[in-house]
Amino acid sequence: MGLNHLDFAIIALYLAGITLFGLRFRKKQRSLRDYFLAGRDIPWWAIALSIVAAETSTLTIISIPGLAYDTNFTFLQVVMGYVVGRVVISFVLLPHYFRGDLYTAYELIERRFGKGLRSLTAGLFLLTRAAAEGVRVYAVSIVVSIALGTGEVASIAIITALTVIYTFEGGLAAVIWTDVVQTAIYVGGTLVGLVTILHLVPGGWSAIHAAAASAGKLQLFDFTPSVWIPYTFWAGVIGGTFFTVASHGTDQLIVQRLLAARGQRQSATALVSSGAAVLFQFALFLTVGIMLWAYYRVPSAVFGRPDRIYPTFIVTRMPHGISGLLIAAILAAAMSNLSAALNSLSSTSIMDFYVRLRPLADEKTKMRLSRLATLAWALVLFGLALIALHKVGRVVEVGLQIASVAYGALLGVFLLGVLTRRANQRGAMVGMACGFGVELYLWLGTHVPWTWWVMMGSTVTFGVGWVDSVIAGGSAEEEQRVPSRSGIRTPK
Repeated sequence: MGLNHLDFAIIALYLAGITLFGLRFRKKQRSLRDYFLAGRDIPWWAIALSIVAAETSTLTIISIPGLAYDTNFTFLQVVMGYVVGRVVISFVLLPHYFRGDLYTAYELIERRFGKGLRSLTAGLFLLTRAAAEGVRVYAVSIVVSIALGTGEVASIAIITALTVIYTFEGGLAAVIWTDVVQTAIYVGGTLVGLVTILHLVPGGWSAIHAAAASAGKLQLFDFTPSVWIPYTFWAGVIGGTFFTVASHGTDQLIVQRLLAARGQRQSATALVSSGAAVLFQFALFLTVGIMLWAYYRVPSAVFGRPDRIYPTFIVTRMPHGISGLLIAAILAAAMSNLSAALNSLSSTSIMDFYVRLRPLADEKTKMRLSRLATLAWALVLFGLALIALHKVGRVVEVGLQIASVAYGALLGVFLLGVLTRRANQRGAMVGMACGFGVELYLWLGTHVPWTWWVMMGSTVTFGVGWVDSVIAGGSAEEEQRVPSRSGIRTPK
């Protein structure tokens, strides 16, 4: 059926409207505190929705239904771990972030260990976040090229250009408040899509439920005691918890939002409440995938790849108007995730590297460079998305795999900093190198699922780092100095 003028009008209205809305915040950006932390004056509910939007990319909206189309509901076990991980962060890591005036997660590492390890952790974040985000930006082209008929390169360029405009000008405030709007759009659009599919399947929900149940599509829990299956209860809850403690507790993409709250309590409330929203959201996307399977009843290979199933259905089967709304909803998720990545990459580049090297630079110069860094990272992500054009498979899993490779090493270092006083900078660096090496091996040399990588990498990083620190010795004086200069209080 394809899109018509009404659909294109809705998409154009959304793209223009969200860009202009984001530009409303440009006049409020007078300092780095405004640009990177939104003046630390964002209410908890807005931060919660922004966290949800930041971790919900086009990958989630198009690939999770494709995953459910091929499998069942077992991925939701991983999301249960996402919820548990948020609670752990609230008690273990969040208190340390609100001791002092921090702008990035990696300032905490310098205060505990030193400048060298701060540079290492910040650099690892920049590399892996850029690589993972490049895959996410590529996912946008799948939707735009199907919907608008543009080439994949042009599709990537359009979304990147529009997103960078308001992120460049409005900073984190623009990112968070556009996230709030975009979350409402893509969740509302998905609900409309679900109801529409329900009416298109003969027999409605009863027929869908009966067919899905007989095919094992409604399976939620899998208690198989195997490390080789990616979505079991054990891999989901344990692996998902470790993954989330790393992604939401050590990744500047999320930590930056937590630091923008009005206080620690509001930050914790935002983080935990976002977990409930994410659980609902993933259940919604998985349900859409099961319903699409009940509608088509053909192998996903017919569509070329599972990620194309939902966009194809929207464009070819949805009524006009609703098609445009759903494409706009998917673009909303893409733009919110991209804007979050650009601002976090810029903040780490400026605060963890430039400001340390040029501490006496005036605020005007730092603001100008912050905007230029946003633009530079947009170009980098555009280039990485072009490289990702040749990647095959489910893009959501590719994105999670790339992120997981670094998360274990990062989490292990943070845990060394807040859970023990025996660790020193050298030991943490050795542990981090070993943990990162193990995760690379798991990714490239084994068939161990990504759900276990962060747990294994962080365990190796923590264990090797602690042992090396104890064997090397010489950390007592450093440990005695740390509490007075950093405000970090760690157990003996």
